[in-house]
Amino acid sequence: MKLLNRSALSVRPTQSFVDWINALEPTVGDDDLALEDVERESTVYLIPEMDTPENLQAFVRERYLEILETELRAWEEDERQWPETLDWSLFQRFLRIEHSYLAIDLDDEAALEVAEVDDSMLLETDQD
Repeated sequence: MKLLNRSALSVRPTQSFVDWINALEPTVGDDDLALEDVERESTVYLIPEMDTPENLQAFVRERYLEILETELRAWEEDERQWPETLDWSLFQRFLRIEHSYLAIDLDDEAALEVAEVDDSMLLETDQD
Protein backbone atom coordinates (compact mmCIF):
# COMPACT_ATOMS: atom_id res chain seq x y z
CA MET A 1 0.00 0.00 0.00
CA LYS A 2 1.19 3.47 -0.85
CA LEU A 3 -0.17 6.72 0.52
CA LEU A 4 -0.31 9.30 -2.26
CA ASN A 5 0.30 12.95 -1.56
CA ARG A 6 -3.09 13.78 -3.05
CA SER A 7 -6.72 14.12 -2.08
CA ALA A 8 -9.43 12.88 -4.43
CA LEU A 9 -12.68 14.14 -5.90
CA SER A 10 -15.25 11.63 -7.02
CA VAL A 11 -17.45 13.34 -9.59
CA ARG A 12 -20.91 11.86 -9.98
CA PRO A 13 -23.68 12.83 -12.38
CA THR A 14 -27.05 14.15 -11.30
CA GLN A 15 -30.38 13.37 -12.91
CA SER A 16 -30.08 16.63 -14.88
CA PHE A 17 -26.86 15.36 -16.44
CA VAL A 18 -28.52 12.04 -17.33
CA ASP A 19 -31.45 13.93 -18.86
CA TRP A 20 -28.98 15.85 -21.04
CA ILE A 21 -27.32 12.57 -22.14
CA ASN A 22 -30.68 11.06 -22.99
CA ALA A 23 -31.65 14.16 -24.99
CA LEU A 24 -28.59 13.70 -27.22
CA GLU A 25 -30.21 10.70 -28.89
CA PRO A 26 -33.89 10.64 -28.03
CA THR A 27 -35.27 7.14 -27.58
CA VAL A 28 -38.52 5.77 -26.34
CA GLY A 29 -38.95 4.09 -22.98
CA ASP A 30 -36.51 1.40 -21.93
CA ASP A 31 -33.58 2.61 -24.04
CA ASP A 32 -33.04 5.72 -21.92
CA LEU A 33 -30.15 5.66 -19.48
CA ALA A 34 -30.98 5.79 -15.80
CA LEU A 35 -28.97 7.64 -13.17
CA GLU A 36 -27.72 4.31 -11.81
CA ASP A 37 -26.32 3.41 -15.25
CA VAL A 38 -24.33 6.62 -15.54
CA GLU A 39 -23.16 6.68 -11.91
CA ARG A 40 -21.20 3.49 -12.54
CA GLU A 41 -18.96 5.53 -14.82
CA SER A 42 -18.09 8.24 -12.33
CA THR A 43 -14.66 9.84 -12.51
CA VAL A 44 -12.10 10.23 -9.75
CA TYR A 45 -9.78 13.23 -9.97
CA LEU A 46 -6.63 13.35 -7.89
CA ILE A 47 -6.16 16.85 -6.55
CA PRO A 48 -3.69 18.59 -4.24
CA GLU A 49 -4.12 17.70 -0.60
CA MET A 50 -6.97 19.78 0.81
CA ASP A 51 -7.18 20.31 4.54
CA THR A 52 -10.23 22.56 4.86
CA PRO A 53 -13.64 22.79 3.20
CA GLU A 54 -12.81 26.36 2.21
CA ASN A 55 -9.67 25.29 0.35
CA LEU A 56 -11.60 22.53 -1.40
CA GLN A 57 -14.38 24.91 -2.42
CA ALA A 58 -11.85 27.42 -3.77
CA PHE A 59 -10.05 24.72 -5.75
CA VAL A 60 -13.25 23.33 -7.26
CA ARG A 61 -14.45 26.85 -8.17
CA GLU A 62 -11.11 27.46 -9.89
CA ARG A 63 -11.18 24.19 -11.87
CA TYR A 64 -14.91 23.53 -12.35
CA LEU A 65 -14.91 24.36 -16.07
CA GLU A 66 -12.12 21.88 -16.80
CA ILE A 67 -13.97 19.15 -14.87
CA LEU A 68 -17.31 19.97 -16.49
CA GLU A 69 -15.83 19.91 -20.00
CA THR A 70 -14.15 16.56 -19.31
CA GLU A 71 -17.41 15.06 -18.08
CA LEU A 72 -19.39 16.40 -21.06
CA ARG A 73 -16.74 15.22 -23.53
CA ALA A 74 -16.88 11.70 -22.07
CA TRP A 75 -20.45 11.49 -23.37
CA GLU A 76 -20.39 13.81 -26.39
CA GLU A 77 -17.28 15.00 -28.19
CA ASP A 78 -19.15 17.44 -30.46
CA GLU A 79 -19.11 20.63 -28.41
CA ARG A 80 -22.00 21.99 -30.50
CA GLN A 81 -24.20 19.46 -28.70
CA TRP A 82 -23.17 20.71 -25.26
CA PRO A 83 -25.32 23.06 -23.21
CA GLU A 84 -25.01 26.62 -24.46
CA THR A 85 -23.69 28.09 -21.21
CA LEU A 86 -20.98 26.29 -19.28
CA ASP A 87 -20.98 28.04 -15.93
CA TRP A 88 -20.87 27.32 -12.20
CA SER A 89 -24.64 26.96 -12.10
CA LEU A 90 -24.58 24.22 -14.75
CA PHE A 91 -21.73 22.46 -12.94
CA GLN A 92 -23.81 22.38 -9.76
CA ARG A 93 -26.90 21.14 -11.64
CA PHE A 94 -25.04 18.44 -13.59
CA LEU A 95 -22.46 17.12 -11.12
CA ARG A 96 -21.99 16.38 -7.46
CA ILE A 97 -18.64 15.89 -5.87
CA GLU A 98 -17.47 13.76 -3.00
CA HIS A 99 -14.15 14.61 -1.38
CA SER A 100 -11.69 12.14 0.10
CA TYR A 101 -8.82 13.54 2.13
CA LEU A 102 -6.59 10.51 1.55
CA ALA A 103 -5.69 8.68 -1.64
CA ILE A 104 -4.14 5.26 -1.15
CA ASP A 105 -2.78 3.03 -3.90
CA LEU A 106 -3.55 -0.61 -3.13
CA ASP A 107 -1.72 -1.96 -6.17
CA ASP A 108 1.55 -3.31 -4.80
CA GLU A 109 2.76 -4.57 -8.18
CA ALA A 110 2.33 -1.91 -10.85
CA ALA A 111 4.07 1.42 -10.53
CA LEU A 112 2.02 4.58 -10.94
CA GLU A 113 2.29 6.05 -14.41
CA VAL A 114 1.64 9.59 -15.49
CA ALA A 115 0.03 10.31 -18.86
CA GLU A 116 -1.62 13.40 -20.30
CA VAL A 117 -5.37 13.05 -20.81
CA ASP A 118 -6.61 13.57 -24.34
CA ASP A 119 -9.90 13.00 -26.13
CA SER A 120 -8.89 9.59 -27.48
CA MET A 121 -8.37 8.28 -23.93
CA LEU A 122 -11.87 9.40 -22.97
CA LEU A 123 -13.36 7.72 -26.02
CA GLU A 124 -11.50 4.47 -25.32
CA THR A 125 -12.98 4.46 -21.80
CA ASP A 126 -16.48 4.93 -23.20
CA GLN A 127 -16.15 1.95 -25.50
CA ASP A 128 -14.91 -0.49 -22.85
